[in-house]
Amino acid sequence: MPHPEPVARRLFELTEPISLVNFFSEEPNQAMAALGFGNYWDGYFAGRSAPLGRVPAEVVHAAFYNFADGEVARHIPQVWETTTPEAAHCAREQGCVAALNRILGELVGTASLSRAADLLAQASTSAPTEGRVMYAGLRALSMPEEPVARLWHAANMLREHRGDGHIAALVSEQVGGTESHVLSALDMGIHPAETFGRIHHLPKARLAAVMDGLRDRGLLDGSGHLTAAGRATKARIESSTDALAEAPYDALSPSELDELVASLEPISRRLAASGSA
Repeated sequence: MPHPEPVARRLFELTEPISLVNFFSEEPNQAMAALGFGNYWDGYFAGRSAPLGRVPAEVVHAAFYNFADGEVARHIPQVWETTTPEAAHCAREQGCVAALNRILGELVGTASLSRAADLLAQASTSAPTEGRVMYAGLRALSMPEEPVARLWHAANMLREHRGDGHIAALVSEQVGGTESHVLSALDMGIHPAETFGRIHHLPKARLAAVMDGLRDRGLLDGSGHLTAAGRATKARIESSTDALAEAPYDALSPSELDELVASLEPISRRLAASGSA
């Protein structure tokens, strides 16, 4: 049933720390290394793209959206010479579950965590898949039964569902992948934007062209800060992303949404305190 107030932003804040253990904890890295990957990015691309199967780099580049030209092709498809998509996803899940078990400690095994996992699973499997490539790939996988694995898988599905919608919002505003990083960096107060960790390694000529393009569109001023038009564009992207992320939560009643928020809050606080935020 429809819920009276938008909840996607609040649920994103609560579920994002669950997903971020994949990037901020050692266990997932160790699990991917055990498959034979010698560097972080091979494991990243193998683990995240695994639900898409053995597709060309061009497909992963399109689905991920915010990597610069050539970055995906340095890892896809050669990661599949080391392991299979099925094994990569399994390792990613096992590593994330191990990290969650360590960080959450006594919260593991509680009725509250199990209820959060069940409600997230209900939400994460209820949205339409049309136009949601990454979400559809994860929806095709089995939902784990074990509560912590269930919690992680559902949160990961919701993250990719939101990400698919975010890409749609970026495309509608004609904001490319590298451009989106510039807008995000400046919105977070990082200046110059070229120093942002997701893009600082790109060729200077490439970054200069991106910055010049944003200036030409009136989104950046001469000093590389957001203009009023740039801030408005960023705000529209975020608002649209939130709106497009609402669908999964329509499967929950208002009382279930309240219960889900209450169950996730201590989990999110614990993970945020550990650095997974």
